[in-house]
This record gives sequence, C-alpha cells and structure tokens, in this order.
Amino acid sequence: MGALARQSPESRETFSEDRRVATAALILVTAVWGLTFVQVKDAVELYPLFAFLAVRYAIAGVALAPPALGRLRGLGRDGLGAGGGLGVLVALGIGLQTAGLERTTVTNTGFITGLYVLFTPLLALALFRTRISRELWLAVGLAIVGLAMLSGIPESSASGDLLVLASTLAQALQIVMVGRYANRYDVFALTFVQVATACALFGAVALAIGDLSVPRGTTVWAALLVTGLFAVAFALLVQVWAQRRVSATRIAIIFSLEAVFAGVAGYLFAGDRLGAIGLAGCAVIFAGILMAEPAAAAALRRVVGGPSREPAPRPPG
Repeated sequence: MGALARQSPESRETFSEDRRVATAALILVTAVWGLTFVQVKDAVELYPLFAFLAVRYAIAGVALAPPALGRLRGLGRDGLGAGGGLGVLVALGIGLQTAGLERTTVTNTGFITGLYVLFTPLLALALFRTRISRELWLAVGLAIVGLAMLSGIPESSASGDLLVLASTLAQALQIVMVGRYANRYDVFALTFVQVATACALFGAVALAIGDLSVPRGTTVWAALLVTGLFAVAFALLVQVWAQRRVSATRIAIIFSLEAVFAGVAGYLFAGDRLGAIGLAGCAVIFAGILMAEPAAAAALRRVVGGPSREPAPRPPG
C-alpha cells in the first residue's frame, strides 16, 4: 500500500472514484474501437487505406487543436519527442491493423488485437522491470484463454492475421510508453502531438503512392467522422488521462474487451458467427477484467443492484 496507506480516508476515496471513472471511460473507448471495425472495413473498400487514415487523424487533430495548441510550449523538447515517438507507434499500430482488417475478418482482427493483453506486461517487464502481481498474471491468462476461444473464424487470411499481429506489438509498446509519460506532460498537448505525428506519417505515405484524394460518399465520411472524433481524439485523450490512475497491464486487460465488441459487431453487421465457445470466451475475458480491476467489479455490482464491496484502493501498478 505504501504512501497510499498513509493518505486520509477522503484521499483514498477520491483515488478509488478516479479509478472507477477511468475504468468506465476505458471500457467505453474499447467499445468504440470494437464496434467500429465493421465501419472501417466497409470504408477502406471504397477509399484508399492510407488516405483514409490521414484524413481520419486530421479530423482528430482539428478536434484537439483548440485546447491543445496553447499548451504545446509547456511540453518542451522532451515532451515533443515523447509525443512524436508515441505518434510513430500509433501510426504503426493502426496502419498495420487496418491493412490486416482489409484482408481478414472483423472477429479475427479483434481477437489478434486483444493479444496485447499478453504483450503489454511482457514489454513492461522487459523494458522497465515493472512488477506484475500474481493476480494480474492470472487475469492475463484468463484473457488469453478467452481470446483463443473467440478465434477460429474460417474466412480469415494468414497474411491479414500476421499484419494485425504486428500491429498488436506496436500497440502494446504504445500502451507501455504512455504509462511512462502520462504523469509528466499535459494530456491535451501530448495527445495532440501523437495525433499530428500519425497524421503526417499517413499523409506522407498516401502522397507517395498517389492515393490522397477528397473522400466521397456517406459510408466513407461516416467512418471518418466517427473514428476520427471518438476512436482517435477521444480515445487517446482517455488513455493518457487514465494511465495516470490505472497501470499499463490493467489497461491492456480492459482493452481485451475490444475482441468481445468486435465479435458482437462482426455478428450483427458482417455475418461472423461466434458460437457457444466464442460466447464462453467473452465470459472468460469479462472474468479476467473483473479479477484485474476491482473498480470494474464494483461498477458491475452497482449496475445489477448489489452492494459494493470494493477492497481498499491500491496505487496503479
């Protein structure tokens, strides 16, 4: 418990409430990511991939600019470098993921992306010797079992799956690195630099291959606006803010819900079918999340009307 144990009851209550809010916000972000896979897959069939990503991140940058521009000076050279590095990882992760999504199923994309629940603690351990508790390792194991139960859609593609797997490594590293920088720099400024860097990289690739053009059609514009504003601008803001309160490993476990939401979206809108084993996998993932994140368990108990018996809050880690 350390320093937290010496805090007043009011301070511990505030910390606990922050964790609950952060958990709820992260689950909302994960739902947006999973549910928009089908929308993105449909859009990139009509509009070039890198042009789509460049415009998507440009929309996010415009949305973030008003609160962020006045705070950029406070980042300093180190903060700009940190944001730029995070932006490169964002571009690698999302670019490879979307390229894989073009070639494989929505459900498989969600399943393989969810493997950052394994890669994140391993990278944190390898790079920063971050201690991972037995509780969290057990939750990671449950999440991996659940993700495996969600796999096996026959219409998948080996090349698409490999691209998504590579993207997962980049996204796991981005989660770990955000954990290193979240407390050091302004949330809006750091997020804006990430988005601007990714936009510049996607735009450069689109220009180089001659794919950059004005988007057309309701399908494309709907996907650009929804994903630009919510899956990029809002999501990255929430991630940087939440990682001041929740560890990288816990965030990765919560993010494993992306596979569940992707499976739901694939079932409802893309003809994917989970089956009994897949549905059981969703339940196992939920179990892992509730084990790793007591705030999620407390929130669920309140939703179903039961008493909240959340244990004393712990510092992120």
